[in-house]
Amino acid sequence: MDALASEEYASQSKLLQEFTNAPSIDGAWVFQTNNEDRSTAMYSISQTNLLANNKRKYILFSHIMRNGTNLLDFQWSPFPIQMDGVSAVVPSPSGSKLLVVRNGEKGSPTKLEIVDQSHVEKEIHVAQSVHGPLYTDEWFHGISWNQEETLIAYIAEDSPEPKPVFDDTGYRKEGSSEKDCNNWKGQGDWEEDWGETYSKKGRPSLFVLDINSGEVRAAKGISRSLSVGQVVWAPPSSCGRQKYLIFVGWLEHNGFQNTPRKLGIKYCSNRPCSLYSTLRPFEESDVDNAPASDSKLEPASVAINLTPSISSAFFPRFRTLNHARKILHGKSLIIFNSKDGKLLVFLSANRAVDSGAHNATDSLHKINWPSDWKMDQYLEITDVSIYLTSELCQIPIVMCPQDGCFPGLYCSSMLSNPWLSDRCTMILTSAWRSTEVILSIDVLSGKATRISPENSEYSWSALAVDGHNVLAVSSSPIDPPQIKYGHQVSLKDQTCTWVWDEVNNNPLMAANNKVKALLSHHQFSILKIPVTNPSDDLSDGSKLPFEAIFVSCKDSSHKPTILVLHGGPHSVSVSSYSKTSAFLASLGFNLLIVNYRGTPGFGEEALQSLPGKVGSQDVQDCLTALDYVIEGGLIDASKVAVIGISHGGFLTTHLIGQAPDRFMVAAARNPVCNLSLMIGTTDIPDWCYAVACGSEGRQHASESPSPDHLRLFYQKSPIAHISKVKAPLLMLLGGADLRVPISNGLQYARALRERGGEIRIMMFPDDIHEINIPQSDFESFLNIGVWFKKHLSISASDASA
Repeated sequence: MDALASEEYASQSKLLQEFTNAPSIDGAWVFQTNNEDRSTAMYSISQTNLLANNKRKYILFSHIMRNGTNLLDFQWSPFPIQMDGVSAVVPSPSGSKLLVVRNGEKGSPTKLEIVDQSHVEKEIHVAQSVHGPLYTDEWFHGISWNQEETLIAYIAEDSPEPKPVFDDTGYRKEGSSEKDCNNWKGQGDWEEDWGETYSKKGRPSLFVLDINSGEVRAAKGISRSLSVGQVVWAPPSSCGRQKYLIFVGWLEHNGFQNTPRKLGIKYCSNRPCSLYSTLRPFEESDVDNAPASDSKLEPASVAINLTPSISSAFFPRFRTLNHARKILHGKSLIIFNSKDGKLLVFLSANRAVDSGAHNATDSLHKINWPSDWKMDQYLEITDVSIYLTSELCQIPIVMCPQDGCFPGLYCSSMLSNPWLSDRCTMILTSAWRSTEVILSIDVLSGKATRISPENSEYSWSALAVDGHNVLAVSSSPIDPPQIKYGHQVSLKDQTCTWVWDEVNNNPLMAANNKVKALLSHHQFSILKIPVTNPSDDLSDGSKLPFEAIFVSCKDSSHKPTILVLHGGPHSVSVSSYSKTSAFLASLGFNLLIVNYRGTPGFGEEALQSLPGKVGSQDVQDCLTALDYVIEGGLIDASKVAVIGISHGGFLTTHLIGQAPDRFMVAAARNPVCNLSLMIGTTDIPDWCYAVACGSEGRQHASESPSPDHLRLFYQKSPIAHISKVKAPLLMLLGGADLRVPISNGLQYARALRERGGEIRIMMFPDDIHEINIPQSDFESFLNIGVWFKKHLSISASDASA
């Protein structure tokens, strides 16, 4: 490395650290107190620790105080509490106890700590022979306290099947102790996992902890072919006990022609799943020990499918119980009203399952839950037909939204307690074109209200519900997340509106002051891009304008521009803050972040218009967006770079091949470069058929593709255009990527080098598809910044840094 390059690395790495060091809010909980005008919030905070190559985790508290004049005051704890080695924290319903999970590593036991208000009340060590680590990801994760706060249900990796044991005399039929050093364990049968991010996990199972005894039991009656997640407790029966557990189950028969196959599930809402119910494990003891004449106790039975009529059901939430809480000698006493809280609400991705498209439009459903439900009782599923107050018709799925109207539900997560104090209105965060918005939905009537500001181009996300108020964060591409507190205000015409207050004395903002200063000379806007020359065979929804987020510097027309492309293709780039994008902007680049057709948040017809047309429609949309800002005099057409990950990398390598004279430089992270190679190596082979063949892909899908399909895959891939590439390409690959294995990128890179192209490859051996290990993420974006500045010749005076 010469002196000039060394100086560039030094200056950019110092700048990137300013963005990397800023903390992030991972979640929040709000607890009520005896004072109606006062509550307590607990925040889960994370901060990158580059030297340790992990993330520090903290807990931070604030007291929220309100009065009748709507004055708001947040009083913060003086310092955050660091949680070393903690995998998850989950407070009890009353907020008087805290579960702290420390997942075991390399065979060590998992530790479950029950923390009281002043001390660790109990520590339970769960051996690997009982279960492995708890799941804390967004799909299988599920940790649920019962209302009495005596039991905790959770999802953990089931203990592995016994392995064959050998010694110097051969196979030992009687097995062996772990302490015996005169033998070794064989491998046994290979066990399939759930793909990307689950390379060493394949059997998420349901367990229940009895806090008083410290005993952990596995739920019975659940088939081993069923992977479970997202467990919640059903409401108490008339006897006051919570007997049933409700969970989401994914069957492993997802392979082609209904063969056993655990297809990759990360980012894939199109995997069939159902809600199931089972009896809690410790309830079985009561049944076994009951007198023969006692007919009130229900016999244990297998888990039953509650939603057999629909192909997808997840994020189950029971309507909050109407309970009062009293403080008795420092303990919480919960008093139940069993006549309330009998409604089960859940989301469904039926459209994704039925079409094969990842992350299609969600729908909302509900089940009336009987007070004395028995497992053999049929439960009727009802659609929640959502409508906004400004729209007259009720629609479960929005096909073609009009300008400014509700585009449908697109929810990647749900609050553990999403209910306002009226107990029939739930709070959801959903993609709405190129923004995230907060919605309130009355699950009885279907009436929905966009409660985050309608005229805001910022993205909003709900953190927690505080009675009839909402704690949220708001951010933009150039504004780090700011905590907001929303409450309803009555107007003179007897209607209500939501008002959002900025939270005062927020200690998290102090860490973002340097970042705000670096971005103070930037602005952003959301551009509507008309579809050029739409064909007659397109649906109405796919002819509507798509969008791009434009982040610009001062005098943007003279600055270089980076075209930023999301993956999926059915994911979305919303107008929220991203540390890495903000870093690139601070270097003096404009950013054009394109949400091409096929992006969620624009209605179902626009999303479904892309499958079968990848490499053509999405490529044309990217070029159309680029033409739009060039013709508007917003950017310099001679200084354009392009970057993307996964399908965004697919588009990046397509663009430098199909439009080689329009891009001076490119970078691709784990790009899809050759579908015909990917089909036999990826954890989602069905995706290759879906994007290349469209609606016909499912009926032809096979683990042994026909020559015609292999030819089609190749023709739709960037490698088909590699001979025309001129732009220097930086390729960043995760060595442990199961979604787009490194063979895809390496084949393209070697073929480009063979043709005399300029290519640089960076490999992160232990990283996955996202390249999200802190040091890997830091080094990859540092090199992207240096690579782009080198090939776009940005002077130091051009950079806002």
